[in-house]
Amino acid sequence: MKFWLVTCAVLFITAQFVFWLKQFLLPLPVAIFAGAFLAIASNYEKGIVSVFSTPKQSLTETTTIVSQTASLVEEVPLLEETK
Repeated sequence: MKFWLVTCAVLFITAQFVFWLKQFLLPLPVAIFAGAFLAIASNYEKGIVSVFSTPKQSLTETTTIVSQTASLVEEVPLLEETK
């Protein structure tokens, strides 16, 4: 019986909190600062330097092998002259 009373009380309090939260609006500057804080916090592991610098790649990663895939053929006349 106690379990059901506690469960119903928790559900009621949660529902009332959700209704209160829907009516609560943050001012625009607070919402912007909160979004910036969340962006910084989510990228904290990468460090601030990695945001402003480009990753350095080694020479072997950027070098690609170029090979010839086709060759030019001299123009061949379409109609051969008959003698």
